[in-house]
Amino acid sequence: MEKPEYDRSVDDTNTASRLSLIWNLLKGSRIFFIISILATLMVNVFDMISPQIIRTAIDSVIGDKELELPGMVAEMAGRYGSTEYLRSHLCVVGLMIIFLAAGSAVFRYIAMLFNSRGAEHFAKTMRDRLFSHIQKLPFSWHMKNQTGDIIQRCTSDVDTIKNFISEQLTAVFRILMMIVLSLFFMFSMNINLTMVALVFIPIIFLYSWGFHAKIRERFTKCDENEGVLSIIAQENLTGIRVVRAFGREKYEKERFEKQNNIYTNEWMKLCLVLSLFWGTGDLVSGLQIMLVVVMGAYFCVQGQMTAGEFIAFVSYNTMLVWPVRSLGKTISEMSKAGVSAERIRYILNSQAEKDRPGAVTPDMEGDIEFQHVSFGYGSEKILSDVSFKVPKGTTFGILGGTGSGKSTLMHLMNRLYDLPEKNGKITIGGVDIADMKGEWVRQHIGMVLQEPFLFSRTISENIGITTEQVSLTEIRQAAAIACVDEAITNFSKGYDTLVGERGVTLSGGQKQRTAIARMLMQKTPIMVFDDSLSAVDAETDLKIRQALKDKLAEATVILIAHRVTTLMQADCIMVLDKGKVAEIGSHQELMEKNGIYRKVYDMQMTVTEEEAEYGA
Repeated sequence: MEKPEYDRSVDDTNTASRLSLIWNLLKGSRIFFIISILATLMVNVFDMISPQIIRTAIDSVIGDKELELPGMVAEMAGRYGSTEYLRSHLCVVGLMIIFLAAGSAVFRYIAMLFNSRGAEHFAKTMRDRLFSHIQKLPFSWHMKNQTGDIIQRCTSDVDTIKNFISEQLTAVFRILMMIVLSLFFMFSMNINLTMVALVFIPIIFLYSWGFHAKIRERFTKCDENEGVLSIIAQENLTGIRVVRAFGREKYEKERFEKQNNIYTNEWMKLCLVLSLFWGTGDLVSGLQIMLVVVMGAYFCVQGQMTAGEFIAFVSYNTMLVWPVRSLGKTISEMSKAGVSAERIRYILNSQAEKDRPGAVTPDMEGDIEFQHVSFGYGSEKILSDVSFKVPKGTTFGILGGTGSGKSTLMHLMNRLYDLPEKNGKITIGGVDIADMKGEWVRQHIGMVLQEPFLFSRTISENIGITTEQVSLTEIRQAAAIACVDEAITNFSKGYDTLVGERGVTLSGGQKQRTAIARMLMQKTPIMVFDDSLSAVDAETDLKIRQALKDKLAEATVILIAHRVTTLMQADCIMVLDKGKVAEIGSHQELMEKNGIYRKVYDMQMTVTEEEAEYGA
């Protein structure tokens, strides 16, 4: 399967812009992370003091080295006899270490608590922003971007950034403080041994940065292939009835497994790079620790260090090595987060639908007029110089073959696609729809598509979804006009029947009629039926059209259909052929022209008569 193509212009971002995005999304979560960072710093303080207590206990309490304590601490210790008191009460030293451990545990709990709260709040903010922005993106954007990949960006990529912020970025402050304090205490004990330990730090930074680009490249491929895998799964589950009906299970299984193998192989390659990264880190860190232990033991033998200093130094060296290694991990994780941040920025940087300055909300009950409208998708021309007028309160029919541009006309009128400048004009009541608010236009133009979408809710919720407060009586009235009330009441749960995903509980005709009822609830002055009666039989088709005529006489109705019988009673009928107006007029006028309309009519009537004879 080919990967979806995106407008990469919005993906060309630099580090500063990605950081700006993250900083902006952190609004509301920053206080949680600040408290977490402060608590983490307190953990460092408690952890750094413990080796000094152990050093002092070994060298001065157990050994005979003069006790060296800070001024205030020395004054307090002097009240109890200082060294002599500690030697006879070693439990005090143990209590000090326990106190520090308890303090460290309390602040570590606070840090983890607020870090978790901040991370979840941050993730929620990202998901809310993404979903809200996606709702505002134009229909053309959704047509260019596949659903599975969008979902993957809003889930997996959000989690990647959240994990980086909560697990890596906040740890940077703790790591930097640990490095500074460790080096301070190490230099205070033995400068030469500290220089030995420092030799390896540049090496760790250099190989970590070297792996950064490789990890980023591999993770990008993994992320993109996960998006393709999500697309395949989403399409398969959405169209499961078609898959089962045509016995395509094996084909879909092989298609999924092929992409899954590609995705797995990309992750294996990433794991190989990560294994080399961490293996190299373990080797360098192990050599550093070994060299410090060997040289420290040598300095002890030479009398340049005491036993307590050696033990404390090894503790600080361990505290130094792992933070430096953690900075390496932060660099590798930053590669992944950077990829995810760019994928999220693609959505947030996509231009939301905007109205023209000074957009108006005029009366929508006037005449509809298309004036020299031309339109295409990319280089493909769909409509060419289309002009026609639909008087207020009339029924206008559109007949045309597949790909003739019938649905495109309605999408343009409903502002799902914006008509480019110099490509004609569409007016309602003399006002250009491009000068109207998009939301206003859609609120006053009801549309029923050939393949209506129903939500996984009850039938009553699907019908009444366009109105905030609606009674069951109103819902049933709309359903009655759509000739679906009787079918719904025959269900065991009636209007409380839960519609399966994408309406799989209902037949094609029932879905179309339910969608018609939903549109009728809007009570719009303009109603468009885009081949939305194709799945119902001719008798029901006639009933629905008659009901619409009786109940909604004042509305402007546009009927798009392949079936001539659906359009015969329209006040005016337009025939589209390859994006151009081929014929226009009433049924009788078009019959007399003996053109495309007459040929379609004769062909369909012949088929109908043959079917009637066969049925008889």
